[in-house]
Amino acid sequence: MEVSQSLQYEELLKSLIAQALRNLYNADILPHSVSFQDTKKEFEGDITLVVFPFTQSSKKSPEQTANDIGDFILASSFPLKSFNVVKGFLNLVIDNSFWINYFEKICSDNNFLFSPQIIGKGKSGYMMVEYSSPNTNKPLHLGHIRNNLLGYSISRILKATGNRVVMVNLVNDRGIHICKSMLAWEKFGNNETPDSSKMKGDHLVGKYYVLFDKKYREQVEHLVKEGMNREEAEKNAPLQKEIEEMLRQWETGDPHTISLWKTMNGWVYKGFEESYKKLGVTFDKIYYESETYLLGKKIVEAGLEENVFFRSPDGSIRVDLTDVGLDQKVILRSDGTSVYITQDIATAKLRFEDHFPGLEKLIYVVGNEQEYHFKVLKEIIRKLGKPWADSLFHLSYGMVDLPSGKMKSREGSVVDADDLIDEITEQAEMTTKAQGKLDDYDSAEAKELYHMIAMGALKYFILKVDPKKRMLFNPTESIDLNGNTGPFIQYTYARIRSVLRKGATLKMKASGGNRILTTEEKFLIKLIYKYPDTVLEAGESHSPAIVANYVYDVAKAYNHFYHENVIVDENDSETSSFRLNLSEITSEVIREALSLLGIGVPERM
Repeated sequence: MEVSQSLQYEELLKSLIAQALRNLYNADILPHSVSFQDTKKEFEGDITLVVFPFTQSSKKSPEQTANDIGDFILASSFPLKSFNVVKGFLNLVIDNSFWINYFEKICSDNNFLFSPQIIGKGKSGYMMVEYSSPNTNKPLHLGHIRNNLLGYSISRILKATGNRVVMVNLVNDRGIHICKSMLAWEKFGNNETPDSSKMKGDHLVGKYYVLFDKKYREQVEHLVKEGMNREEAEKNAPLQKEIEEMLRQWETGDPHTISLWKTMNGWVYKGFEESYKKLGVTFDKIYYESETYLLGKKIVEAGLEENVFFRSPDGSIRVDLTDVGLDQKVILRSDGTSVYITQDIATAKLRFEDHFPGLEKLIYVVGNEQEYHFKVLKEIIRKLGKPWADSLFHLSYGMVDLPSGKMKSREGSVVDADDLIDEITEQAEMTTKAQGKLDDYDSAEAKELYHMIAMGALKYFILKVDPKKRMLFNPTESIDLNGNTGPFIQYTYARIRSVLRKGATLKMKASGGNRILTTEEKFLIKLIYKYPDTVLEAGESHSPAIVANYVYDVAKAYNHFYHENVIVDENDSETSSFRLNLSEITSEVIREALSLLGIGVPERM
């Protein structure tokens, strides 16, 4: 059996083991049912087969079964150096020649590492990823940062696996929450503007969102003291009545309300653009709720006529989802105003049927507190008879906590995205200066580096955590040059580039010859070998954390290799050439992996 250039050796081993089971025990085992695990560190081996599932076919002990299979592989042409058996575990040691040949292959053509066709194994799809989705009543905060970074990263990962990906943003630019900022500014703003206040527009509008909540709560407490129960007080507070009226005026197109809305949203959009630029995230298309909610209302009205929906006694239009274990969901209020689900129905239709024909999957990057919402959305689409209902996927992620507790936008107790970026950038500057390696950088170059390191710290810290998990963000820990952090990996990349500059005068050649790999060399090549499958797994799992933790392992392995081996030796050009090539490939893997996380790498640090 020859080791195909286009197949990973695990796939070849699976086929070979299935063949062994047929020949040895007349067992009909399919290759995909064979599974491996990494060999434990205390044992010799590159990959381990658990043989317990095959003892029923072999009628032998696990140890004898493992030895039979090991002997079969060893007798084949597969590049197996040796094997050892520990109870029911068959540890396989791949021959040195395999790793040398693989290394030469990727040195001469790194498409074997980075080609979307190789990574995705020839599969591809047409996908859309919706992320960010901010409200135009406040600036972006830490929760938005996790959303943006997840959406942008998973988009890049899906592209790397061969998919066609459209990155979209749905801006929630209308609704009662938007009117709160508008009404508070109109009543208490004294014509304040971003220019007059020297504030970013999104920060200014957010200030009035918080002020509305403060004034509203004061009114509610006043009514409660006068004897009204709290629920009634919340419904009858003057500001609540005014805000409901402002929303009705907006939906009827009142010129004054629309003018105020456009002005304040304009302030917010300019602020958002600055924040997105700092974060380094982009979109292919931006949708606005104000442009889709009317279509949503038409769809609801049509569904009402077709008895998909019903009108409840209070005048609202609802959908009955009790048959699938959900509730009766309001999709149009009694006063005719729409809710979130209304525009989500509309935008889904626009994307699948009008704007992007052939779209196969729509991924919503939204916090896990909205899981019920997306279950409802999918079932509504199904009841409307749309064939793409099952193409909706909610990429649910956990909230980001602070040492002081959960963020609350209305009370103003949030970590503002801009402030957080500035804080981390300052820490990056202090940390980098403490290394004493920027004396020859001009100020513009140094400033760019500080921002790159800061974004590496922020993005890596957030993305290294599985999206499903709730997380605690620690800015100080994120910037540590010695921990499991973005700056540590960036520093490793810069170290490699320094090594390559030092060895630039030595002739670089791909051949590894017949050399025996050191433990560190082999371990590093084995990690590099895993890059395509790691990216594919991250895409299929919708988890950038898989890439993040992988690239950290690569950086750790290189540093160990660096400390245990002489890389540039003027008296041993062959070994130096090999190790310089290994360093070059490692730097490319680090650069490409970090780019999938939206993180840049410095040539010097």
